[in-house]
Amino acid sequence: MRDRFYPRSLQTVRSAREFTDVTLDAWGVTSRRDDLLLCVSELTTNALLHGVPPSRGYRLRLLRFEGVVRVEVHDSGPGRPRRSGRNTSAEHGRGLFLVEALADRWGVGARTPGKVVWSEFDA
Repeated sequence: MRDRFYPRSLQTVRSAREFTDVTLDAWGVTSRRDDLLLCVSELTTNALLHGVPPSRGYRLRLLRFEGVVRVEVHDSGPGRPRRSGRNTSAEHGRGLFLVEALADRWGVGARTPGKVVWSEFDA
């Protein structure tokens, strides 16, 4: 398991992707990298836009077990993420649709305070 805490800033999305890329290298994971990195971008962006209260941050946790890579994004904001309507021409609101399409499994869990949004990849 590897994890890192990030402050509330959109610039951290790039750092989270880089952290994930380095971790996947260290673990020798070569398959599904693009899918994993895109989901990290979408989940961290969602946390920043909808889940992280001012002056707080979020935690990115990466786990590897039995041929699975799990991405978790923990934030302290209230509520659960929800997918917006399917509007293929919209510029926003498609992050969770992408996660659902790319990940083998994904979901949301409660934590105090806030939630964890996770995705798993058979890799």
